[in-house]
Amino acid sequence: MATVSVRYIVDDVDAAIAFYCQRLDFAEVMHPAPTFAMLSRGDLRLVLSAPGGGPGGGQAMPDGSLPRPGGWNRFAIEVDDLAALVADLRGQGVRFRNEIVTGVGGNQIIAEDPSGNPVELFEPTRSEAKLGQGPREAPRTA
Repeated sequence: MATVSVRYIVDDVDAAIAFYCQRLDFAEVMHPAPTFAMLSRGDLRLVLSAPGGGPGGGQAMPDGSLPRPGGWNRFAIEVDDLAALVADLRGQGVRFRNEIVTGVGGNQIIAEDPSGNPVELFEPTRSEAKLGQGPREAPRTA
């Protein structure tokens, strides 16, 4: 069951579905209109909207401007073998914004979906950088 939801504006919802489902192991939850789809991968729900796609996340702002893909905000997908995945994705024609970077917690690279939205692929090299590891959040009290 997804616990985090991210919306991406995409130029072509069908191309985005193919990219995320075929290349990054997302599952299609629903695709009720050509301009909207909802995908999932573990705890992540990815909502895809086309710019100007009617009411909802792709609709024009009050000043008439339309949402558009791109930018630098992104979500990260944890992977086990970043180099192998990057080689495979490059072979499938996926574009990258950079080469693999080694940081203090792991290795990462930024792939682009078909609309140019960034997706970080992250291979942790420290146990505390792995999802589900590290310090636990203290329970909240009312």
